[in-house]
Amino acid sequence: MSEDNGASEVWPTRDSTVIDATVEDVMAVIADFDSYPEWSTSIRVAEVLSVGADGRPDRVRFALAAGAIVDDYILDYSWSADHRVVEWRLESSALQRAQKGSYRLEPVEGGTRVDYELEIELVVPVIGRLRNRAERRILSEALSELKRRTESR
Repeated sequence: MSEDNGASEVWPTRDSTVIDATVEDVMAVIADFDSYPEWSTSIRVAEVLSVGADGRPDRVRFALAAGAIVDDYILDYSWSADHRVVEWRLESSALQRAQKGSYRLEPVEGGTRVDYELEIELVVPVIGRLRNRAERRILSEALSELKRRTESR
């Protein structure tokens, strides 16, 4: 029998968009963490802490400022061999208990379809509807900013 700690079951939030660019160009923008503060409205700092054997960042520290929400956190990244998928998990954070997410890229007519999935669990419990609404806003903003950055290159 599982212990009930009052936490509700967490479901990931998903969204997608098509970007008028190649898979390689989209992934290059995603992997260029040092540039995130230039185009992401909520990321103040993105610092690569370590790089994996594949030459891609595998630990990145972020400083986030999104309205009243301010957090400093570290994500651990893993990259697919075909360079079409990147996944991450939370290593540490002051506000988040857990975070996992992914970008999945697929070539389509007109560019690249980007499927974004995100699941965040905060240290302070948040009603499911509010958490879901916040995740949807984060996904929507992240995809529109990624699209704008990639298509302007």
